[in-house]
Amino acid sequence: MNPSYTLKILADFASAHTLRDYPGDCSRMHGHNWKVEVEVTATALNEYEMGMDFKTIKTATRELAKTLDHRYLNDIPPFDVRNPTAENIAQYFYQHLRDTLNINTARVSAVTLWETERACVRYTED
Repeated sequence: MNPSYTLKILADFASAHTLRDYPGDCSRMHGHNWKVEVEVTATALNEYEMGMDFKTIKTATRELAKTLDHRYLNDIPPFDVRNPTAENIAQYFYQHLRDTLNINTARVSAVTLWETERACVRYTED
């Protein structure tokens, strides 16, 4: 049996966006208090017997969230071209955090982005 550890952290940020070409109210500028849940899967423990330090995951996630906090997402690349949907924002977090955090024994396995308390999207890559 191969061990596997899933570590999760939560971060948040507030921002506004407009969904381009959307046939409804979200085509007008509106804001959200987003929550970002990052999952890291580790297959081994390090010298401290951790899959990855929570602090490392939190720091990387908070730094990325800070670049979007209290901003109009449609003005920020890649959302100046891509629609700033929850799906695209979740992918954005995943890909940036993957590039920052992944090591041989631990990798970002999923990002869940909560748009509201009752609506979220989970992004992962196989």
